[in-house]
Amino acid sequence: MRRIAIAVAAKVSVVVLLFSYRTSTDQTPVATGRPLGGGSQPTRTTSPATPASGDGNGTFTGDAADTRYGPVQVRITVAGGRITDAQAVEYPRESGRDVRINSAAVPALNEEALQAQSAQIDTVSGATYTSEGYQQSLQSAIDAAHR
Repeated sequence: MRRIAIAVAAKVSVVVLLFSYRTSTDQTPVATGRPLGGGSQPTRTTSPATPASGDGNGTFTGDAADTRYGPVQVRITVAGGRITDAQAVEYPRESGRDVRINSAAVPALNEEALQAQSAQIDTVSGATYTSEGYQQSLQSAIDAAHR
């Protein structure tokens, strides 16, 4: 009888340990498309884009784009008809998950905007809603630069 109780307790312990095991805690989003250091041409999204060209020099803030997790708003600086700086000034930061995802996604999106010189930028894996909101607000800022 005693052996049966010990065997059952051991099996229950193993089952509990298996169900409580966490396989990964790293949920850092990774930019899709262009590999670091160059490589093949990235696949671009299909959002409408207008290149930042013309004589609209200055700083322009796009309209805030509402996303599932909160608004995203982008500010660009245009000089000589080119985007010289792109910064997300508003993006979801309410939860620890928002902070973890967007701390990697937003810098990647800022860099993509500078490289693309348009709102046709790669979506960041794991930050789809932020990426889509960023694209919308970026296009709004580019449109404001053309007015």
